[in-house]
Amino acid sequence: METSQAHSAESMSKDLSELMKEATKEVHERAENTPFMKNFQKGQVSLHEFKLVTASLYFIYSALEEETERNKDNPVYAPVHFPAELHRKAALEKDLEYFYGSNWREEIPCPEATQKYVERLHYVGKNHPELLVAHAYTRYLGDLSGGQVLKKIAQKALQLPSTGEGLAFFTFDGVSNATKFKQLYRSRMNALEMDLATKKRVLEEAKKAFLLNIQVFEALQELVSKGQENGYPMQPKAELRTRSVNKSHEHGPAPGKESERTNRRHTDMMPTTPLVRWILAIGFLATTVAVALFAM
Repeated sequence: METSQAHSAESMSKDLSELMKEATKEVHERAENTPFMKNFQKGQVSLHEFKLVTASLYFIYSALEEETERNKDNPVYAPVHFPAELHRKAALEKDLEYFYGSNWREEIPCPEATQKYVERLHYVGKNHPELLVAHAYTRYLGDLSGGQVLKKIAQKALQLPSTGEGLAFFTFDGVSNATKFKQLYRSRMNALEMDLATKKRVLEEAKKAFLLNIQVFEALQELVSKGQENGYPMQPKAELRTRSVNKSHEHGPAPGKESERTNRRHTDMMPTTPLVRWILAIGFLATTVAVALFAM
């Protein structure tokens, strides 16, 4: 018994970031094999699906950032509070306005699984703020790791504007060097004062974060498979492409931003190149479930 306890204490003496990587290995593999992930891997990704994921991320980050702001002076979280560098809510608001228009708040769906994730974040922030580090680490550092590369892939695959509209989520203007920032973040997190029991609870919460993500993607897959958005059956839509629109205006005035935005809102587009679709599939889902933390 004493030997077992000593071994447990010794293993828990590792850095928290390394312990998270080890503790979430199994659930991470489960996240990779969700139907939603597999469909993305097959190249079955449309602008509609991209929009649904963006909407769910908005609700998740709104809750996470409300709770991290609530605990920004709490010593159990304050050392890893980097709002200017990491917060994503404002960026997601820009993306959603681009995709859905000015009334996006009334249009975006919040599936039950996403709401469950949101409720967990609020519960943790209000009752167990020491566990917020598990959610913040798996989300922010995962998104930051794949951000710039993923932005370019999504831009090409979904034929989004070269000026970056619809991709603000992947742009971290407050981080000039992602590698150095991640090192700083990990060092701050590893320095948090935690007893053995608290450290174990943080690791369990990190696994719960992955499970919540899996449930979100399963719900989105079901939503897509039913052809629904906002709870209503979606009507078949013509497949329009930015390239085609631009071509039709070769000898006339180009469409304005409002016209382009309208086309984005009312068109589901499949990327034209299978390889690019496949890369996008892996990259986007990997980012949203924080797969990137395993490469850190």
